[in-house]
Amino acid sequence: MRIPAWTEDELVLAGALVVRNGWRELRTSNREVHELSELLRSLPIHAPGVLALPSFRSPDSVSRKTTDFMTNHKLYSGKATRCGKPTLLMIDAFTHHEAEMLQAAQAIEEGIASGELHRIPRQPDEVDDTGVTAIEGRLLVRRALARERDPKLRLAKINQVRGRGGPLRCEVCDFDFARTYGGLGEGYIEVHHVTPLYVSGTRETRLDDLACLCANCHRMCHRSRPGESWRTPAALREQIQKSVQAVVH
Repeated sequence: MRIPAWTEDELVLAGALVVRNGWRELRTSNREVHELSELLRSLPIHAPGVLALPSFRSPDSVSRKTTDFMTNHKLYSGKATRCGKPTLLMIDAFTHHEAEMLQAAQAIEEGIASGELHRIPRQPDEVDDTGVTAIEGRLLVRRALARERDPKLRLAKINQVRGRGGPLRCEVCDFDFARTYGGLGEGYIEVHHVTPLYVSGTRETRLDDLACLCANCHRMCHRSRPGESWRTPAALREQIQKSVQAVVH
C-alpha cells in the first residue's frame, strides 16, 4: 500500500507549524515534529490500513514537509525542494491569509483534541470538486455541512424567519422556492453558516449564525479557491453585483 498524498487538513497543520517557527524548517528530532506526526496519524481521513504503515506521516516525513514549506516560500533564497501543487497552493494561502490559516489550524487541533471531528461521519460534498487547496480543509467543511444539515436546526431557522414575518427566500439572490415551484417548494430552503467555523470554533450554533440560501448560492458559498473556502452571503451578493456590472460595461 502506497503512502497517500498530503491532504489539505494535513497541509494546514504542517504549514501552521512552519509559520509559527518563522518560516523555518523543523528537524526530525524536534518535539513539535513528533507531536504533529502523532496528530496527523490520528486524523479521521485515511483508511485504517494506511494508518498502520510505520512510515505514514512519520517524523521524517513531517520534517521533510516543513522543508518544502520553507524552501518554496518566496523569501527563501536557496534551492527549492520538489513538492506538489497542493503544497505550493498552501504556501500561497499562508503567505496571503496567515491569520485565517492559523485559525483554521487551531480549529482542526481543537476539534481533534475534543473528539468532535472523530464523531462526525463523512458528508456528501465534503471534498470540493475544484481540487484546489482551501483554508478549512475537509474536516472543518465536514463539520460545517453536518451542522447545516441538522434537520432540527434548519427547521428552527425557518421558524425564526417566519416568526419575524419575513419571506422564506434566498438571502443572496431572493429566489423563492414556493413562488417558483408552488406547493412542492413550500417551506424549502437551505441554511449556511454566516461565520466560518474556523473563526466561530466549537461553540454551539445560534440561529443568527445561519442564513437561508437557495441551493445554488449555498454551493457557491462553499466552493473552494486557493486560500479561500468560505463566503458569507454578503460577500456572494457583492460577487454577483460585480459580475453583473462587468457584463453591463
